[in-house]
Amino acid sequence: MKRALTFLFLSACATTAPARTETPAPVAAPPAPAAVKVDLPKPLATLPPMKLVVLTTPGTPIVSVRLVFRAGAVDDPKGKEGLTALTTRLLTEGGTKSLSAGELNDALFPMAGELESDTDKEFTVVSGRVHQERFDRFLEIFADTLTAPRLDPKEFERLKTEQLNAIRNRLRSENDEELGKITLDALLYDGHPYRHANVGTETGLNAITLDDVAAQWKRVFTKSRLVVGVAGAADEALGGRVVAALKALPDTGAPLVALPAAAETKNQTVIVKRDTESTAGSFGFSYRVRRDHPDFPLLFLGLSYLGEHRQEHGVFFRELRDRRGLNYGTYAYAEHYRQDGWNSIPRPNIARTVQDLTIWLRPVEAKNGVFATRGVLYFLDQTLNAPLPPERFETARGFLIGATRIWTLTDQRRLGWAIDELITGTPGHLDRVREAIASARADEVQAMLKKHLDPKALNFVFVTKNAEGLRDALTSQAPSPIVYATPKPPEVLEQDKAVERQPLPMTKERVRIIDASTVMR
Repeated sequence: MKRALTFLFLSACATTAPARTETPAPVAAPPAPAAVKVDLPKPLATLPPMKLVVLTTPGTPIVSVRLVFRAGAVDDPKGKEGLTALTTRLLTEGGTKSLSAGELNDALFPMAGELESDTDKEFTVVSGRVHQERFDRFLEIFADTLTAPRLDPKEFERLKTEQLNAIRNRLRSENDEELGKITLDALLYDGHPYRHANVGTETGLNAITLDDVAAQWKRVFTKSRLVVGVAGAADEALGGRVVAALKALPDTGAPLVALPAAAETKNQTVIVKRDTESTAGSFGFSYRVRRDHPDFPLLFLGLSYLGEHRQEHGVFFRELRDRRGLNYGTYAYAEHYRQDGWNSIPRPNIARTVQDLTIWLRPVEAKNGVFATRGVLYFLDQTLNAPLPPERFETARGFLIGATRIWTLTDQRRLGWAIDELITGTPGHLDRVREAIASARADEVQAMLKKHLDPKALNFVFVTKNAEGLRDALTSQAPSPIVYATPKPPEVLEQDKAVERQPLPMTKERVRIIDASTVMR
């Protein structure tokens, strides 16, 4: 049986409880924070309880089930950050009333049954996959994990310890990229229910009891919050069996959290001091563009042109990695991005009421951190103001049209995207995006980028060892020439003369240094 533990170290978001009133942690308190807006963004769609989605795949013997609960880190009570994620794991990994955790694994293994779970900001996914000949027994076990969980004290302590170790060891000590993204989210969403990471905080997890988990299970894993999806060797009748198997879930529980707009945090910089040999960067801002916004398709193409995940055609990838060898990639995203597993495909069912635009500067040698940051700003400026080369624009267009088809090749992903269309109110979303991209002109895409991507609004988070040295270099405005280990073409060296003098927006009063040990405390 496969276990989806990726949320432990791929949850690069910051959230708080619905009615947070305590003093924000140092990481989320920039020197001059803007006031939090009191207006409410347009909420995501409210669907009928246990809405059923059926996608039949002719010829396959595999049945896929996908349950999407409108429950996530935003539902964590104040002082119990991480409760929803821990509850999800205890339900799906801790055994049922009839099966211990070990027996649950033993029962699923011979039938090659898969049971996975993931908790994000507003949604939790519980998914499964099995051959149709084994579906009857699989459905019984699958439903029991949610309707009759064991809530074993030993499993509770084991899983809570794993989440604490993910914070203390993996995120703070091993993963500069995720540490930077979590810190950026805390900066962008100060005072907002998105503030703490999905995995929780050290203090919050330590405060959680088994009784808290039992209560959270009944509060948020309810029929009123659930969308049921079946695909593959599935039809309406099989979908009805899944719905019936979950009839013991509570009808309703806690009301949905009303999510405010995020503070308009701009041009703030946080440097996380950690014992590392590199410098990693996470840049971005929150904004109002979602999939249901009319500008989204062209903006989506524009950010893909700048740097789709792990794709060689992106401006940042080509200029910073291929031509200069600074890192293994620099990427840009028009909406919050989490990869699905270890590939570059975006994970579905992480929809957000409030979105953010981000740029990831993957780790570079510490001595090149300032030059690489200038490179991001320089090539962003070029993209916004110089004509987009027609051949590169056509490459980006062709890539995105093809990539969005790959995103729905598996039954689980098809279900995920179909459910997202319901939740976000965007029927035929990927088809609509492809149609808009196919007819888009380069000047239209550039205009959309200029409309929504203001470099002066970017916030910056760095993870590095010499935090004071990086702060001084970023704020001095002195040139930051680079010395390459291998020869570079003359045109690259000539362009570097402009890159090393690219103006930086940081000022000392807007730069803060924190220690990695304080993040998610």
